[in-house]
Amino acid sequence: MKKLILFTIIPTIILMVFLSGCGNNLVSETATVSTNTAVPTTTITTTPDRCAPENLRAEVDKVHRHMREFDDAAALAANMARDQLSEPIANLQKIRRDAEDERIPPCLANLKDFQIKHMNAVINTLIAFMSFSDPKSLDCASVEENTEEAVICQSITFAREQHDQYTLELARVLGLPIVTATAILSPAQTPTP
Repeated sequence: MKKLILFTIIPTIILMVFLSGCGNNLVSETATVSTNTAVPTTTITTTPDRCAPENLRAEVDKVHRHMREFDDAAALAANMARDQLSEPIANLQKIRRDAEDERIPPCLANLKDFQIKHMNAVINTLIAFMSFSDPKSLDCASVEENTEEAVICQSITFAREQHDQYTLELARVLGLPIVTATAILSPAQTPTP
C-alpha cells in the first residue's frame, strides 16, 4: 500500500509542480504581450495633401475649368436677344451647380467662394434683364436710385467685383505677381487722385 501511495502521490506532486510552472510562464508571456501592444503605432496614409505645392496646380485647374466655361457661356449670353436668354441661363446655372459640387481642398475655399458669388451675380443679372421693361434704355452711367435699372446696374458691378476678386485670389494661390494699372503707367502717366 505504501508503494501504491508513493507511485500515485509522487507523480501527482510532480505533475502539479510542472503545471504550476507552466502557469507562471503563461502569465509572464501574457504580461509581455500586453506591454508590447501598448506601444503606439504610426498610421501611414496614401492620401496626398491636395494643398501641397506639387498638387495645388491640378486642384486649381479643377476650379478654374468651371470659371472658364462659365465666362465663355456668359459672353455668349450677353450677346443674345432678351427673349432667347432662357436656354443660356439654364446652361449657366448648370455650370454653377457643377462648380458648387466640385470638392476642393480648404486652401481653395476663398477662390471657390468668389467664383460662386460671381456666377450667382451674372445669372441674377441676366434674369433681371429678361424682365426689365425697357432693355434699350438700360444705361448704368446715369441711374436713378431704387429703380429696376439701378438693381441691374448694381448686380453688374457686383459681378465684376467678384470676378476681379476671383482673379486676384487665383494669382495669390498660384503665387503669381499681381500687376496693377498704375504699376504699368510711367510716373508721368500716373493719374492724380
